[in-house]
Amino acid sequence: MNRIRTLLLLAALGLTACGFHLRGSVPQDVQFAFKSLYLKVPGETPFVADLRRALGANGIVLTAVPEQAELVLEVLSEQTSKHILSLSGSGRVREYELRYQVSLHAYDAQRIEWLSADDVQLTRLLTFDDEQLLAKEQEEAQLYKDMRADAVTQTVRRLGRAKPRE
Repeated sequence: MNRIRTLLLLAALGLTACGFHLRGSVPQDVQFAFKSLYLKVPGETPFVADLRRALGANGIVLTAVPEQAELVLEVLSEQTSKHILSLSGSGRVREYELRYQVSLHAYDAQRIEWLSADDVQLTRLLTFDDEQLLAKEQEEAQLYKDMRADAVTQTVRRLGRAKPRE
């Protein structure tokens, strides 16, 4: 059994050492139909900061004014919410559903739509225990951080597929 694990580990290391990865699994693999982008946002949030980094890593030039950009990406809203899913027999919360939603819209200088107003919606389940309050708060923060990272990745992928609609 240990020999099989060792062989699998060596095979995985060999594939990663030679640079192998699934096509599209690395955000830098995305090809865009535009070179510059203006990010129109209601405020600077961690999502916006992560999105700026991801776009920069993909070679997209972020402009200071919309007139200089080939495409304008408007972040309409960003929302988090927490809903009770289940209660114990004594009425204590046992499970929450965490939601993260970002609304986006992309268009060019002629106001031709590239991405219609759309939402990136993510949910995660969080089991809850009153005895582990601090740990559960940290777990909740980590889940929101992971959902934000997923939303950035999905946004970059959507921009990679974006084309002008006629």
